[in-house]
Amino acid sequence: MRPTVHLCIQSLSSAALVRVVPDLAALLSDTVNRGASLGFVPPIRSDDCRAYWESLCTEIDAGQRVLLGAFHGDRIVGSGQLALPPLPNAVHRAEVQKLFVDAALQGQGVGRSLMAALHGTARRHGRSLVLLNTRPNGRAQRFYEDLGYREAGVIPGYTLGSGHDRLDSAVMYQDIGGPSVWDASMSG
Repeated sequence: MRPTVHLCIQSLSSAALVRVVPDLAALLSDTVNRGASLGFVPPIRSDDCRAYWESLCTEIDAGQRVLLGAFHGDRIVGSGQLALPPLPNAVHRAEVQKLFVDAALQGQGVGRSLMAALHGTARRHGRSLVLLNTRPNGRAQRFYEDLGYREAGVIPGYTLGSGHDRLDSAVMYQDIGGPSVWDASMSG
């Protein structure tokens, strides 16, 4: 594992998001075109990335989505989102979405720092159950398992790949209501 970089993790308002859309669009495009799904199929166009980021402003303003940015100096190097369902039977849960890190900084603690910040954000919003999905048996799933996530199951053919092949998705969860093994290891 490479050394951890010094980061500033910030929650981005819709106004702050608009200022970093070009950089986030470039990061998202690179990440998807390197093979990460994140809801898109490679190759992805820059205009589609920009439109996606701009589409989040309404949910951010409504308090239904939190967007975190990881900054190394003044450069955004990673991002993660927390969807906060407003329904009465869902106010205890949140879903991590579109967590990604600049390829040059992967393995340096950026993803772990974003996940710690997302967990803290979930707790501040009264959420104790965190869900996410990822491709099964890959590097990302191992990353989440190392953070204490458990697999709830695999949905066959959940997403489409670049050749319109159907790809499976692992649904994962963690109850962050009490201290987890991962939270304890991050504080020491």
